[in-house]
Amino acid sequence: MQYHVNGRLVDASEATISVEDRGFLYGDAAFETCRAYGGTVFEWEAHRDRLERTCETVGMAGAVPADLDERILATLEANGLDDAYVRASVTRGAQPGKLTPAETVDPSVVVIVKPLPRSGVDGESVWDGPAEVRTVERRRIPEAAMPADAKTHNYLDGILARLELRGTDADECLVRDTEGAVAEGATSNVFFVEDGTLKTPSVAVPILPGVTRAVVLDLAAELGVPVETGSYAPEAVRTADEAFLTNTTWEVRPVATVDDASVGGGPVTDDIATAFDRRVEACYRDGR
Repeated sequence: MQYHVNGRLVDASEATISVEDRGFLYGDAAFETCRAYGGTVFEWEAHRDRLERTCETVGMAGAVPADLDERILATLEANGLDDAYVRASVTRGAQPGKLTPAETVDPSVVVIVKPLPRSGVDGESVWDGPAEVRTVERRRIPEAAMPADAKTHNYLDGILARLELRGTDADECLVRDTEGAVAEGATSNVFFVEDGTLKTPSVAVPILPGVTRAVVLDLAAELGVPVETGSYAPEAVRTADEAFLTNTTWEVRPVATVDDASVGGGPVTDDIATAFDRRVEACYRDGR
């Protein structure tokens, strides 16, 4: 494999950054996980916009290189990949070992890719089956402490949440906010269906509003599915008619159980998943 590191393609074994890089020392970095379908990065503009917003939030506006999309495509081509996992990271770069960052930024920019199966209408999922979900004690960091919409390298809260799943068959966490309302999964957004209405936690909860989440809300509007965003107790998801998770890699993944209570997919989940596959198919057909 070859990765793209600071403007050049290098073998994966040589893809390194400085041990003084603030992304390594402090998690002082932004990143996006994307999927390439047929050589086209899905929803690239949305991913790039969020990456730029995160960099602005952490005080390094302008750190995202103008040619980042070209670097991603070059990395895909170098590895002969049309369908792939893509991760683009932008760190504040190497600076002296003090917490306060310097005003000037010389960012480290890294692109890594991994092969994934073809998706879309005739494709296959990366997951083995519907997700087993379990509520964890670890809570979502409140907005007053950490901006929820900033996608940074600071994922310790998600790691600690996933550690609670050890010894279980669960695939994902159900993470609550400090008030006990459902927020999200460790790496996914949560949707559920009640009496035909598609429901998902509001950005006020707080949550990281995923790119796939936005696509699903758009598809629901196209399909005429009623949508509600709000604050919900875990019991609402456990007793839902249907539930599913979304993220870039999983796309739309039905939920089998929540805390051992059977939930499963259903007609709304199926319609959303089918519409998502058709949206993906446009990448293969039209390159968009």
